[in-house]
Amino acid sequence: MAPSNRQRNHSISSGRKEGNKKPFPRKTSGNTRKEEVITNQEFIDQVGLFYPSNDTAFKALLSARFCAAVWSHITDCDETYNYWEPSHYLLFGKGMQTWEYSPEYALRSYTYLMVHVVPAWLYHVLLQPNKMLIFYFSRCLLGLCCALCEVYFYKSICREFGIHVARVMLVAMLFNAGMFISSTAFLPSSFSMYMTMLSMGAWFQRKYELAVFATALSAFLSWPFAALIGVPIAFDMLFRRKDWWLFAQWSLIACAAILLPMARIDSLYYGRLVVAPLNIVFYNVFTTHGPDLYGVEPWYFYIINGFLNFNIIFIAALLTPLALVAVKLVVPVKLHHAQFLPYWLSLSPLYLWLLVFCLQPHKEERFLFPVYPLICLCGGVTLDSVQKLWFRLVVRSGIHYLNHTMYLLLPALLLTSTLGVSRILALYKGYSAPMDVFIELNKLTAEGGISPDHHVNICMGKEWYRYPSSFFLPSDKWELQFLKCEFRGQLPQPFSLLENGTMVVPPNMNDANLEEPSRYVDPSTCHFIVDLDTGEESEGEPNYSTQTDKWTIVKTVPFLNPARSHRFFRAFYIPFLWEKHCQFSNYNLLKAKKHRHNQNRSPQSQTVRMTR
Repeated sequence: MAPSNRQRNHSISSGRKEGNKKPFPRKTSGNTRKEEVITNQEFIDQVGLFYPSNDTAFKALLSARFCAAVWSHITDCDETYNYWEPSHYLLFGKGMQTWEYSPEYALRSYTYLMVHVVPAWLYHVLLQPNKMLIFYFSRCLLGLCCALCEVYFYKSICREFGIHVARVMLVAMLFNAGMFISSTAFLPSSFSMYMTMLSMGAWFQRKYELAVFATALSAFLSWPFAALIGVPIAFDMLFRRKDWWLFAQWSLIACAAILLPMARIDSLYYGRLVVAPLNIVFYNVFTTHGPDLYGVEPWYFYIINGFLNFNIIFIAALLTPLALVAVKLVVPVKLHHAQFLPYWLSLSPLYLWLLVFCLQPHKEERFLFPVYPLICLCGGVTLDSVQKLWFRLVVRSGIHYLNHTMYLLLPALLLTSTLGVSRILALYKGYSAPMDVFIELNKLTAEGGISPDHHVNICMGKEWYRYPSSFFLPSDKWELQFLKCEFRGQLPQPFSLLENGTMVVPPNMNDANLEEPSRYVDPSTCHFIVDLDTGEESEGEPNYSTQTDKWTIVKTVPFLNPARSHRFFRAFYIPFLWEKHCQFSNYNLLKAKKHRHNQNRSPQSQTVRMTR
């Protein structure tokens, strides 16, 4: 049996020919065995092993991420209200504030926002673009950062796991819906995903300093719980290498370079000493209510979510430990353990993460973002293992297992890529209506003669959580208002307009998700309403679209109705069948037929009149 791909090709880095490397022995599988000596490049030529260079991988990844920046909708209202809205406030002095940004609680870091706001501010100052362009510019920057981290991770996988596993992982990352959603999301969990690829990639290249620093950057700047991914790295340094001094040294450097400036910046914004990572850990772990107030899910929530976003790659990733055990028992391969990390250690971050987060009652899709690249990696390892097992048990002879098992791999990659693209199309075609409506709103107001000097209220009721952010409002004179609906939790409110607004403790805020009636306005004060017409209404949620005496529908976009659509076809787009088995509601932009005086304005607003 030939040596494993991981053993034989670890010295082949992506994008370079290394024929001058030390040659290595090869055993042919057949009736006669003899020792041969070939170079790495000769091995590639003999087995026909094509692998994308760094440049090729980067171009492909960047294209995919720019597609996500343009076409991916905001899937989590936390992204809007906890990150886009405060960023809009820092840039333009107006935005919605959640209780996490109240100085009384101070769970969120302004330092994290500033990392994203500074490039947007430079773009705004230099080119004075439309606010929507700033939004998409920021998303494209996120896509660029993600692609750079991905290609570094890809290069590291070539070294540690072999170029075959690396190229399978690359295909998985390019076409799955999980990376499409997470790569350009303005969320700490997405930033932690970037840092996962940096820290794990550095670890696989034995660059322990960068691995420690990237882990600290992820834990301090974005999400404290992402430190869990660094536990195996710490174990390797402390107990396998016994390099306690290097670990302590770079941990202290990371604290001094990241945590101290971060605490200083956040304290200046909040007006008191604040260490945001400690506050969020305390709230989530040591308070009596914690995140469970925002909903709980069954243990299999992440299983379903993982299949939707990664399909067979996710199933393969769950089976990786079993596949590796089977390979170890069946395939007589000896690895150079001194040159490679043991599989149980190098792949453990994914399973450690799944174990911890599956046990938490409160579950959200974004909580898995940090390990999305590891799902692709483990899926690639499993597919590679299946090829080895098939070669050993079925084929039994040949030069190399890759020469005789590609007919197994190629259909699997085609299937997972097709399902991934199908999922992406289903998400875009089914749920992009809110962003389309707000983009159209800018066109309508530009053509409709609404004076930029007049205040305009745009109201949302049950659709409050699909608001794409104030970057989509035509002017700073426009204000988001909330209509009372069946939701009984706490909604955001505008930041204070005072000069030191971030230091002002806002009234009517709580950390228990209790409803605050002060958030609501009367529909008569609205100039526009954005609402989903499901054909149903209740006393708490009237159907404004049918009130034709008060409202005119100026824009309608189809929106998928999951409750009335086939479970499979609403999840994956299949031409003709998707339209046949799915039902849609109208996502409407409504305009008031006549002006109404504002009788229930927020204290920071004035009575307005819209130019007809």
